[in-house]
Amino acid sequence: APDIAAPLRHILREQRNVEVLLGDVAEIAPARREVVLADGSTLGYDMLLLATGATHAYFGNDQWAEHAPGLKTLYDALVLRRKLLLAFERAEAESDPAARAAWLSFAVVGGGPTGVELAGTLAEIARHTLKNEFRHIDPQQARVRLVEAGPRVLPSFPDDLTAKARKQLERLGVEVHTGTPVTHIDALGYQLGDTFVPARTVVWAAGVAASPLARTLGVPLDRAGRVLVEPDLSVPGHPEIFVGGDLASVQQDGRPVPGVAPAAKQMGKHIAKAIRARHRGQPAPAFRYQDYGNLATIGRMAAIVHVGKLKLSGIVAWWFWLAAHVYFLIGFRNRFVVLVNWAMAYWSYQRAARIIFGGATDDPPPSSKDG
Repeated sequence: APDIAAPLRHILREQRNVEVLLGDVAEIAPARREVVLADGSTLGYDMLLLATGATHAYFGNDQWAEHAPGLKTLYDALVLRRKLLLAFERAEAESDPAARAAWLSFAVVGGGPTGVELAGTLAEIARHTLKNEFRHIDPQQARVRLVEAGPRVLPSFPDDLTAKARKQLERLGVEVHTGTPVTHIDALGYQLGDTFVPARTVVWAAGVAASPLARTLGVPLDRAGRVLVEPDLSVPGHPEIFVGGDLASVQQDGRPVPGVAPAAKQMGKHIAKAIRARHRGQPAPAFRYQDYGNLATIGRMAAIVHVGKLKLSGIVAWWFWLAAHVYFLIGFRNRFVVLVNWAMAYWSYQRAARIIFGGATDDPPPSSKDG
């Protein structure tokens, strides 16, 4: 975790006019120009930027969240890693063949970039990382399924690249199911069409919804709960409030701006320029998203890249993906450590971050929000 994340206080240590506060925002009160925190305290503002991102969307089946966690935050990643490793431990201790098979059955719901990467990583962990580490099970016998309701995985990429991505997943041992939605999830497995599939580990990567904080603004939202912003990314009727990242619903040339990191970074820079223009008494410019292409990693030395007319797949695409992601990490140390760790993982198939934190139960340790 320290390799890919940096503390906000450290990032902003040179900006002496910036104050960092830790707290949970419960509500925005535009009429009073106040941010209301969960503990009841308030913060006043002259200008406000909201960038609280998105959360998981279960399409009206929020009860599935208990059995199919998603991956949005660093804490989510740590909890998910623990859940996956515990599944192998439970299988090792299980004497009943059917129950053992269920613990060794993994499903990723959603065939976007997150789901594809998760499925590929799971397959590699089972077939290589955990090889020869157990006495009563063979991790290589684990079944990893990627389930996508649409006709193909990675639908934002051209058809030929998605076909190559599917082949790369299948070479890793991932069973790819497309064209059939998941209709039920519980502690024992999931329903796929007319078939109930026993699986004690299901991961959700099928949909996102905007942070519920947007609803407290009292302004128009789109179907995903995102704020329908003005061209300069300000909130209609409240020019002092700007919205960026996954919380903003932005249309450009008749198409929505994608909820990806490059778009969020561009919005952040634009909002800074807009606020500066306001202070100078100048009109804020309209936001214009620059699409630099799509990248998706699938597994060890496997990825696809689509940048303009350039299409790459396989090992060349993986190096392209690696360079792009390391470049955008904050701080030289982060880049160096990630490169070293990934190089070691490449040559040895071993990943050091396999410690199971917490006890032997399924319940994760409390998050910061739990106190």
